[in-house]
Amino acid sequence: MSDLTYFYGIDLAKQVFSIHGVDPHGKVIIHSTIKRAKVLSTFANLPAGIVGMEACSAAHYWARELIKLGHDARIMAAKYVAPYCTGAKNDANDARAICEAVSRPHTRFVKIKSPERQAIMMTHRARENWVHERTALINQIRAFLAEFGIVVKQGRHAIQRAIPEILEDADNGLPEIARELVAECYEHLTVLNQRIADLEQCFDILVKASPTAQRLMTISGVGPQTATAILAAIGKGEQFDTGRDFAAWLGLVPRQYSTGGKPKLGRISKKGNKYLRTLLVHGARAVIANLKKKNDKLSQWAQGVLLRRGFKRAIVALAAKHARIIWALLRNDSEFEYEYAA
Repeated sequence: MSDLTYFYGIDLAKQVFSIHGVDPHGKVIIHSTIKRAKVLSTFANLPAGIVGMEACSAAHYWARELIKLGHDARIMAAKYVAPYCTGAKNDANDARAICEAVSRPHTRFVKIKSPERQAIMMTHRARENWVHERTALINQIRAFLAEFGIVVKQGRHAIQRAIPEILEDADNGLPEIARELVAECYEHLTVLNQRIADLEQCFDILVKASPTAQRLMTISGVGPQTATAILAAIGKGEQFDTGRDFAAWLGLVPRQYSTGGKPKLGRISKKGNKYLRTLLVHGARAVIANLKKKNDKLSQWAQGVLLRRGFKRAIVALAAKHARIIWALLRNDSEFEYEYAA
């Protein structure tokens, strides 16, 4: 990193922003609080430099706008800023800490997403939210019916089949008010099912338009949802030096606590992107459940892990293996070959 670089830190908010900047010699050139409408005009009049900001919902938008003005915008996790925050917790001190953190050579930054990639991630977040809402609604309906002695089998499809029969049964002791409420809940459940199905069709459309996503789907356990989510989250994976770095970012590597030259590895760290980790683990679970039908080298490797370490550890190991394979396909722009994957 050059010694003749201007560094800026901006504490993002909705309406009021704090900015702290220093010149190449460490002298403060700006330390002020401005309104949202003046952010871009203020940076347009500042010397071009590296602008740091904490990761948040609007960070990618502001990073793209600052890049248009000639600055080098960088997004970082809040945990990299906290060690440099001194004094009281306020916006001005946060901006100073961000400015200090962005100037450190070992700070890790978030890859800035394009509007298209952000839109795809919004689609995934919307589906995830609706799935959680559907699960909560099903549990609520089940609880409502249990209060009147009506117990339904577990499972989403079981309760969806049972509700119409329960509503039509006039002798089950369900009061009219409760019957109407359950009917409204069932109608809302139908709407949620349709919305989730529509988004899953959207994933299929995105895959058909993306040759890279199609290459990722040649890996067992990687479907349209996983492929599109990974492409939207990391692009070509150039922010990771190795496949293990990507697996570590997903939280699929052991937690390390080593000292005195003695390496100690514990459980998987579960750090990083929980959503992608969940997708890869679920995909690996499906693969492990059908290993007996396959004889390729990757399946034989997974079978060996399954015999030595058990079902759950084999799932995590295969998910980590898939993460490394995905990174290699993205970085090398290559095709997946089962005979060389293991």
